[in-house]
Order: sequence, then structure tokens, then C-alpha cells
Amino acid sequence: MKGRVVAKLGDNIDTDMIIPFRYKAKTTDYYELAKHVFEDLDPELAKRIKPGDVVVAGKNFGMGSSREQAPIAIKYSGVSAVIAKSFARIFFRNAINIGLPVIEAPEVVDETEEGDELEVDLEKGVIRNLTKGKEYSFKPYPPMIMEVMKEGGIYEYFKKHGKFPWE
Repeated sequence: MKGRVVAKLGDNIDTDMIIPFRYKAKTTDYYELAKHVFEDLDPELAKRIKPGDVVVAGKNFGMGSSREQAPIAIKYSGVSAVIAKSFARIFFRNAINIGLPVIEAPEVVDETEEGDELEVDLEKGVIRNLTKGKEYSFKPYPPMIMEVMKEGGIYEYFKKHGKFPWE
């Protein structure tokens, strides 16, 4: 996948900063949620997101609630991946379940700026900053998770295969 860095966020971005609770309670329409992604951090950010864009963040991204609306709002906004120094475990799991690539790559976060164009190879574990001409390695997903990601999430995997990948 290839996309520009639409936002570089700090540490401890919680799920209510990703999608404010006032929207979680109002709708189950994923595209409606996406219109409000990161609204309390930057009211205009959702409008700037283009399909394929990447979000870069610091430590403990996605802390807080265990609801899946946070990664869903990110995915349906058009963001193709989130690269962070670290993720809250439940957010990481929810993102994988819905097919949103989340990558722990601290060096990328430190050396990337908004507007940089990144190319991500999930299978090889490589991120290229095409703007700066740099390449970084990260630990690729295990084969089972890679299968889930290729299908677009655990539910899509189940619909196609009639079983979960661990069965």
C-alpha cells in the first residue's frame, strides 16, 4: 500500500480522541462515524483524509475503550494504515479483527513528517519513506494474521472460508 502521512499524532491517543463517544452512541453507520474521526484533536482532519492515507502516532495509540468503533472509524475514513511507536493491546486486536493494518515502527514515527509519502509492504515487513528516500524494517504479521488482513478482517475471512483461521 502507498499513501501520504495525513496526520502525525502524539502519545496516548485514546479511543474517545479517535471517535468521540457522542458519535458512538448515535449511529452504527461506519461512514457516518468516519466523518468525525479525530474530530476533538483536529476538527478538519477527517475532511483532509484521502483514500490510502496513513496516520502516524506515538506510544500507546488506541488506549481506553474496548469498542471497535475507533478502528472502524479510522478504516472507513480511508486511512490505509496506522503506524505508531506502540498500540494499546485491545485496539491492536480490534484493528486486526476489522482489517486495519497497525504497525509498530518507532523509528518511522520519529523520522516521518506530515505530507511524506510512505509505501508499506506488510508481508515483507518494510516501510519506505518515498519522500525522504529511507527504508525501515518492522516485524511482519504471522501468517495467520496476514491471511485475515488479506481478506479485510476476521468477519470477511469467516464469510469466505466458513471457519476462523485458527480452526
